[in-house]
Amino acid sequence: MIAHQISIFAENKPGRLAKVTSVLASKKINIRAITISSSDEFGVINMIVDDPDKAYRALSEAGLTVSLKPVVAVLMPDRPGGLDKLVHALSDRGINIENAYGFVLESWEKAVFILEVEEVEKTLEALEESNYKTLDAEALASIEPFHYMKY
Repeated sequence: MIAHQISIFAENKPGRLAKVTSVLASKKINIRAITISSSDEFGVINMIVDDPDKAYRALSEAGLTVSLKPVVAVLMPDRPGGLDKLVHALSDRGINIENAYGFVLESWEKAVFILEVEEVEKTLEALEESNYKTLDAEALASIEPFHYMKY
């Protein structure tokens, strides 16, 4: 299964992230996961949202430099060594991870690792052979993480 990530190229200046979040909020688009990386004057904001196509259109119309990229969202155990096992399943098959980030669904039970790879089909095959499940955009949009913590 393939999911989609929104990537926004933006100047590294105050208010740039606020513009992105304002556009999404005005269109009632929910951010499910986000990473921000920068290098001096520019940065990239990567997001998983509940409606990637709508987000892409809205951000483009707002004049932002945005792309919609296929990604692989892997369901994995939230255990020590869980990520190690996953990345070895890919590296052993010659698959390069270009970008990645993750989040916990249920502490000590389940996590999701989002992979940006060049060879999506080869990655899906490798994951299936290694008994990993992947999530599509609809499944990611409907995730409800289990929170077990005292506030």
